[in-house]
Amino acid sequence: MEYKGSFAITKWDEDTLTEKPEGVKTSHATIAQTYSGDMSGESSLELLMSYQSQLAAKFTGFETFIGAVNGMRGTVTFQHAGKFENGVASSEFISIEGSATGELTGKNLRGNFKSGESGKADYAIEIDNA
Repeated sequence: MEYKGSFAITKWDEDTLTEKPEGVKTSHATIAQTYSGDMSGESSLELLMSYQSQLAAKFTGFETFIGAVNGMRGTVTFQHAGKFENGVASSEFISIEGSATGELTGKNLRGNFKSGESGKADYAIEIDNA
């Protein structure tokens, strides 16, 4: 079953690590988010981003979520593989095996998100028992 909702970015701190002409750069971002819907709570992310231009980037990183998914309370760490194109960010993410706690222990979670406007994004997530 798929669970849905949205999240809002509440903090974004980004530092450039390397930079080349034409907007090609590598950066690190520390991000905080608040979730609502079937997944409710807060998360913190650490992302590494490779910009090919100001309008295109690939990113990878880890997100630690604290809250509830379909009413099951706990924490879980997700690994992201995403991209930013023409003002829209999207990512596929999976839970790191052994990272879940509380009622999420033993669950495998996977999902995706696509950003909208004003730092908000819609997500969909699925839960499998390990």
